[in-house]
Order: sequence, then structure tokens, then C-alpha cells
Amino acid sequence: MGTLRFLRENLPWLSAGMLLTFLSSFGQTFFISIFAGEIRTAFSLSHGQWGGIYTLGTTASAIAMVWAGGLTDHFRVRVLGPVILVLLAAACLFMANANAAWLLPFVIFSLRFTGQGMTSHIAVVAMSRWFIATRGRALSIATLGFSIGEALLPVIFVALMIYVDWRMLWVLAAVIAVLGIPVILALLRQERTPQSFAQSESTLGMEGRHWTRNQAMRQFLFWFMVPAILGPAAFNTAFFFHQVHYAQIKGIEHFELVALFPVYTGLSIVWMMVSGVLIDRLGTARLMPFIQLPMVAAFLCFAAASGTPVILLGLLFMSMSTGAMSTMPNAFWAEFYGTRNIGSVKAMIAAVMVFGSAIGPGMTGLGIDVGLGIETQYAIVAGYFLLTTAMMWVGIGRARALIPAAA
Repeated sequence: MGTLRFLRENLPWLSAGMLLTFLSSFGQTFFISIFAGEIRTAFSLSHGQWGGIYTLGTTASAIAMVWAGGLTDHFRVRVLGPVILVLLAAACLFMANANAAWLLPFVIFSLRFTGQGMTSHIAVVAMSRWFIATRGRALSIATLGFSIGEALLPVIFVALMIYVDWRMLWVLAAVIAVLGIPVILALLRQERTPQSFAQSESTLGMEGRHWTRNQAMRQFLFWFMVPAILGPAAFNTAFFFHQVHYAQIKGIEHFELVALFPVYTGLSIVWMMVSGVLIDRLGTARLMPFIQLPMVAAFLCFAAASGTPVILLGLLFMSMSTGAMSTMPNAFWAEFYGTRNIGSVKAMIAAVMVFGSAIGPGMTGLGIDVGLGIETQYAIVAGYFLLTTAMMWVGIGRARALIPAAA
């Protein structure tokens, strides 16, 4: 099926997925972190204290995702989506009105759980269920919402912060989340019947069966993949979380750094679309082992950079991995574990990712406080991604033999 025909025939469902991933921005680190300076000043927090609060709240949201993520196996998107968006708007208002530091872990929990956690989880599970032969393309198009939010929202909100109090900007975020509800309901007036229910033979996982979450966790592949799941969530998050501090130590203005993000996001979109096509043609087993190699080069650039040109080069390398990671892992879980229980399986994966995004800012913030510079930390991170690549190579190589020939 050609791309234009695919878009024309599936536009409402793809648009719903894209809108959900866009609205998840309000719980993503790249959005929350643009307020890091204001939050630390308002509540008199050090880098380590703010990172610790972020870790605590995000870890709690990861634990909640283990249970709540399975709701996508029982409720349709047009039912569950609006409920989560109401909760996301409430979380934004919670941030706008928080007046004591002890409230911040609860604020971060609510933003991360409803935004980064459930809103994005609903979108990617829906794409994995609604599409089979074109799953890669569907995921790449739907997850454009992440990229659009990442490209536009930091620049817009940093510019608005010059004229508008930062708390009022969180009120604006709540309004946008609420406005998304009638759009979702309109797009999903006739919600698509999941193909995976009608064509279960096409979507079986390893050993020709649909895996439950408990079965997946007892099998070797899951544990070979955990470091690779944790890594981007932890260290991409850390990079964006400490963007204000990073700009300071590199001797550039914060806005100079933020101005590079649209370039990074544009390239991420290119790689995301390319990866969607490659997934449909080659499958994820051949592609996944190489997906994090560009992260090695990216963090070496971040460590060595002395100005914006090398930082931009690092962002170019990062875009290669993050673009592909937007789609490939989601297709990977469906390909290797089947789709019948994909909501609960993906919920555990999402919990690991959210936990990664929790420990990244906390570890790096603590490192800054004890004198381990962010540049040294990023050199260590590059070595970590070499390790994850080796583990994926071994684990996927063993598991690939278990995929049915028809897949």
C-alpha cells in the first residue's frame, strides 16, 4: 500500500495517535525541564535535590504504570484517552499551584504518570493493535506528535517565559490538554476494530504464541533488553533535564541551546519515518541490535563540546537513535511477544522506561553535587551504550530463531 493511500484510509486513527503523543509532551522531561531554573529558584533547591525529587516522583509513576498500563487491554482509546487527558490537565494545574517543596514529588508523579506514562502508552499500544503489515509506518506517523511537541513547545514556552509568569504557562498547558478531548472523541467516533483480534495468526510472537507479561519476564530476551530500555530513557532525559546547567558550563545562553532542538527534532522525524519503512520491510530483529550505536558518538560529542557546533553534531547523532527508538521498540515487542496481551507487556516496558527517566536526572544531579562533572558523566554514558549494543546483539540473536517463519 502506498503511503498516500495509507494516510488517506487511516487518517482518523493516525491523527488520534499523533494528538495523544503530542499532548504527552506536558509530562515529558523536555517540557518540564525548561522550568528547572524557575522551580529550583522558587523552592531553593540544589541540582541534586531537584534531581532527587524528579527521581522520586518518576519512580512512583513507573510503579503505577505496571498496573495501570494493562487498562489498555480492557478499554478502548475513546474511553480511556479522555479520562487520562483530564488527569493530565489536573496535573498541570497542580504544578501551577504548588506552593511548597514537599508537594513537588506528588506533582512530578502526576505529570509523569499521566503524560509520559499513560498518554503515550495509550497511543503506541493502539497503533500496535490497529495495524499489522503497516505497523512500522503507523507507529512512525503517530509518534510524530512527540517530535512536534519537542520541536515547538520548548522554544515557544521559553519565549513566553520572558513575558508570562511560569506558573501561568502551566495553566496554559492544562487548557491545551482539555481542548484535546473533543478532538479525540471526534476522530474516534468509529474506533477501529483491532486487527490483532481478527487476525491473531498474523501477530503471534516467539514460539508461535501470544506471551503474557509474566511469561515475558521469565524469558531471557526481556532481561537482555532491559539495559537498552533503561539507557535512552535515563540519559536522554538527563541531557534535557540538565539543559540549563549544561548551557552554563559550556558558556552559551540557554536560548542558544534550545534553538538547536528543532534541528534535532527535524532529523529525528526523518529517522523515525525511515525506520518505520525499514521495520515493515526487514522486521525489527535485524535492526534493533544497531539502534544505539549513534548514542555512543552523541555523548562523546556532548562531553567534548566547547561550543554549539559540536553540540549540534552530538544532537545529529542522537537524532538517529531517538528517531528510530520512537517506533522500533514498540514494533519489536509486538513482533516478539504477540499482540493479544501487548497492553500489559508494553506496560512493563513502559515502567522500565519511566524508571530509567527517573534515575537519569537523579544520578547525574547527584554527580554534579559531589563534583563529578557532567562532561565526565557523558563520557561514561557513551561506554554504557556500547554495553547495551553488545547485550542486544546476543539476546536478539538467540531469540530470533524462535520467531515463526510466517512472521
